[in-house]
Amino acid sequence: MNSVWLADHTWQEVEEYITSKHSIIVPVGATEQHGPAGPLGVDTYVAMGLAEDAAKATGLLVAPPVWLGDSFHHSAYPGTIWLKSSTMIAVITDIAHSLAEAGFTRQIYVNGHKGSNLPSLTLALREVHEYQHPEALFAIADPLHLGRAVAGEIKQAAEHHGGALELSQVMYRYPNKVREDKLTDSSVDLEAIGGGYIASDLFGQGSIVEISWNSREERAFSPSGSISSSHTASVDLGKRFHEAMVGELCRFIRWFESYTGPLGVVSEDEV
Repeated sequence: MNSVWLADHTWQEVEEYITSKHSIIVPVGATEQHGPAGPLGVDTYVAMGLAEDAAKATGLLVAPPVWLGDSFHHSAYPGTIWLKSSTMIAVITDIAHSLAEAGFTRQIYVNGHKGSNLPSLTLALREVHEYQHPEALFAIADPLHLGRAVAGEIKQAAEHHGGALELSQVMYRYPNKVREDKLTDSSVDLEAIGGGYIASDLFGQGSIVEISWNSREERAFSPSGSISSSHTASVDLGKRFHEAMVGELCRFIRWFESYTGPLGVVSEDEV
């Protein structure tokens, strides 16, 4: 294939692809504020970069990216576009159903909006697998988990929203998107705000309980929109973080493509 992107191919070329492969990667991100240095598309760029590089290494196709996600908690900052969770679930359900109907019975969703899109993605894909396509398999890959090991080795500060790791990844994969002159060493003490129950580091020990905040509250405790320090962001840091996650994703894809059951094995009663 001269391109891994589904949208670059004709339907006949896709039909030919499905005769030998049944896997596709679906990048899912968001359009939301990422502080003074990060463009609104950070999460989608992260998902696109991971999906494209893994696809090139494994010979898969990549669906068009989903640019919108569960971002209502950032809506107090201009430029953020958010979907209600129910809308997000409906969108993912339709994407998964349409791809499965076309013959893509192995679908890998790469979630660039670390953690926040996971509830909607999980609910949508579980329901599609249960009620519409038991013969298809659906997986979700998220930097929150893909990158946990390497993040622990290379991060120099707590990593949360607008932090050095995710901005570095965009700097490496999509040069000139990050406003490097606006990287900051300021951060928000989420542990203090949440009485010690909210973690300030997504790659640390994690929160003890889940406490939701709304967009007005976030704008109050983080006027700039940057929750964690980004001043150590660099292309080299982004390369190490990104390539480690691509490697993990490729290893999973190779296993996923070769998997023969019991998941996804349809009984005669379900045919």
